[in-house]
Amino acid sequence: MGDEVVFYSSPMSRGRIVHWMLEEVGAPYRFEVVNLETKDQKKPEYLAVNPMGKVPSIVHRGTVVTECGAICAYLADAFPAARLAPPIDSPARGTYYRWLFFGGCSFEPAIIDRMLSRPPASRPGALAYGCYEDATETLAKALTPGPCILGRDFSAADVYIASQVAFGMMTKSLEPRPVFQEYTSRLQQRPAYKRFMEKSDQLAAQMKKAS
Repeated sequence: MGDEVVFYSSPMSRGRIVHWMLEEVGAPYRFEVVNLETKDQKKPEYLAVNPMGKVPSIVHRGTVVTECGAICAYLADAFPAARLAPPIDSPARGTYYRWLFFGGCSFEPAIIDRMLSRPPASRPGALAYGCYEDATETLAKALTPGPCILGRDFSAADVYIASQVAFGMMTKSLEPRPVFQEYTSRLQQRPAYKRFMEKSDQLAAQMKKAS
């Protein structure tokens, strides 16, 4: 079985996180465009891949993986030569998992609730992130030592966290603190990020021309 990753996504979706990750690991991949405007994500062909009808999804070595955080973690382990995850027996592995899951379980829900102007919960303890202020302050403190979430070593957790931080600032659901601005600006200088952006822009232009 080949090592190609089949990548189902739209260039204007959370799939951008995975697209960046694919460029970082150097995996051979085929981008299968799922046009969200024409509801491709709800067609039987795609629902057979991801019954949730959401992007992104990947298929690799016959296995379907969904959810951005899970895909980033999977790709880091599937392509270890890229060194985007600490070794299994490294103490840093726990810290890596901590921030990777913090991104999906606490930080993203906090900024999405803020973006949608959802009122504060009457019982903050019932929310995975507690409150917006705690989630953002916790991340700011973690990023302050820099240059990456694990210190000197860039990892899949940075792909995930930096993508969410950039999205939060773009949508004005996250205040543009210097620590957030410097972190995203630094990582967006990576060659893999620039390759992903160029390819993503080309795909978006092709989709616009075809519509």
